Amino acid sequence: MSNIKKLMMSAAGGGEALNVENVFSTYVYDGNSSNRSITNGIDLSTEGGMVWIKGRTSTTYDFNNTLFDTERGAGYRISTDLSDQQRYNNNSLTSFNTDGFSLGTDGSVLVNWSSNDYVSWTWRKAPRFFDVVTWTGDGTAGRSISHDLGSTPGFITIKRLDGTSGWYSWHTSLNTSYGLLNENTAFQTGGAQYVFGNNTSVVQPTSSAFTVGTSANVNSATYVAYLFAHNDGDGGFGPNGDADIIKCGSYTGTGASGHSIDLGFEPQWLMIRRTNGVGSNAFLYDTMRGMFINTTGSGLVQELQANSANKERDNREGPNPLSNGFGLNTTSSSVNGTNDEYIYIAIRRGPMAVPESATEVFDIDTRGGTSPTPPGYNAGFPVDMAFQRYNTTTTGNYQISSRLTQGKYLETNNTNAEATNAFYAFDYQDGFTTASNVQSDSYGYMWRRAPKFFDVVAYTGAYSASGRTIDHNLGVVPEMIWVKSRNATGNWYVYHANVSADPETDYLLLNETDAVGDNIFWNDTAPTDTQFFVNGAANANGDTYIVYLFASLDGISKVGSYTGNGSSQTIDCGFSSGARFVLIKRTDISRDWYLWDSERGIVSGNDPHLSLNTTASQVTTDDSIDPASSGFTVNQVGTLPGINVSSGSYVFYAIA
Repeated sequence: MSNIKKLMMSAAGGGEALNVENVFSTYVYDGNSSNRSITNGIDLSTEGGMVWIKGRTSTTYDFNNTLFDTERGAGYRISTDLSDQQRYNNNSLTSFNTDGFSLGTDGSVLVNWSSNDYVSWTWRKAPRFFDVVTWTGDGTAGRSISHDLGSTPGFITIKRLDGTSGWYSWHTSLNTSYGLLNENTAFQTGGAQYVFGNNTSVVQPTSSAFTVGTSANVNSATYVAYLFAHNDGDGGFGPNGDADIIKCGSYTGTGASGHSIDLGFEPQWLMIRRTNGVGSNAFLYDTMRGMFINTTGSGLVQELQANSANKERDNREGPNPLSNGFGLNTTSSSVNGTNDEYIYIAIRRGPMAVPESATEVFDIDTRGGTSPTPPGYNAGFPVDMAFQRYNTTTTGNYQISSRLTQGKYLETNNTNAEATNAFYAFDYQDGFTTASNVQSDSYGYMWRRAPKFFDVVAYTGAYSASGRTIDHNLGVVPEMIWVKSRNATGNWYVYHANVSADPETDYLLLNETDAVGDNIFWNDTAPTDTQFFVNGAANANGDTYIVYLFASLDGISKVGSYTGNGSSQTIDCGFSSGARFVLIKRTDISRDWYLWDSERGIVSGNDPHLSLNTTASQVTTDDSIDPASSGFTVNQVGTLPGINVSSGSYVFYAIA
């Protein structure tokens, strides 16, 4: 590692590079009016930072955007939608912890009122990411306020604490202007020198300080400022210490679909604000509450506003996350009006760390079988993709959905277009679906996106005879890819690295029993660690697609193949405690996609199995698979399922 990279890593995290999940969290929860702790993995007690809480769904109250920070102390709150002075409540946010924060009984109803839904956004102080500064004004023109951001800020917002005042804000894209975060007015240049300057001109902030003028709004009383960094190839985050995690930028609206903003990463949180007119609200979006992609390619989002106490508005037209930024498939003036000017703050999606245990990224649950409910299926982590099978003992479909497409589902056993069902909700910290009635023979299989394990991509087809390149964030070369059209009838096309000697020209169908076929779906090009390639029916012009990408990760998952020996053999996946999930497909002749899991039983006797490509009930009368610490054992016990026929060719996917 170069000395420059070491210095960057040290600056980002005290000798070791930080991941975005170490410094930022979106956490959704239901209020309970009781003392509680929110455990989000962010060390506020040691490092310092800020917590922003907003009520989402109350029909009784409008909840202000409520901000707490370690510089002012627990209990002291200010609101970005108010000009009011700082207030104190000892039953609101009661402490900053090494792994999150604690809440009290909440007599003010702003942060933990019973039966209301909340979202919290937590920023940890860290170089090149975020800082909090307080000061007492002295009325001196050109007063220099020191900070520890370690880089030039991208966005600064200042609030007076002991009196009424707006949230005076500076953005790097409008560096001679100021705006009011709590209002919906345009940014303006008039008087900016008295706010962010020396009374003569605006003074640009540096990596160690920013300047304020004599305005009473910034320099005659007591104040707090929140500073957000702008990474531009110099972030110094991530496992290699070379990644950006926050961007403060701008764009001009087009008033037309297909407008995309390149961030260099996929966002999990966005604030977007129009700067050139009245009605310019500061819109807040995140992928935990719902920033997803409709079948038409439009972004349908759960929307809040930094300058309004209004409850969350759902199914609003807004940004949709892309693998390298965000798209604007809307003509709404909120985010994409013709020739309107917008600024944004964007934070990278996590996790960035490679998982160390399969339980961090995969789980199986029975519906309503694990507390709390809802969600209907509990995983103990935020779920990004899941499929469920109602009533495994009777006939039924395999319904699959994702965080990027929530409220919609497809079925792996047919070619149907996407259908709508509000049950497919992902705005939980620990599972998915609102349906929580106890039904022990209904199973949910849940994946979390994580480097080198699993990724999800949505794209709109754009036919070209030369094919199409699609970016992904798996971080390694995918070994299995599932592609399905969302808005049109079509097969589930499967790429598998072990299906043949020439996998980029071959395919399987997840919804069929067919043996391996030969077509142009992968554009005769092997995927890379950042891209995959589509053509033909996987890139029909104007069709919308969902893609699931899988990889082998030591000790956690294995994408592989084997040749049957006609008796028994152990498939070594590199696991230590056996497989919890096994999917097997014979590829040289027509056979089902057989599924076994430890929740229903992978034991030394008969093991229930299902088939992802059929509606058939589970089969419980054969012992085709046995447990093995390194993976699983396959037995040839009959014609069907026939997962170890002599000389038969098989592919599989297993998770520890």
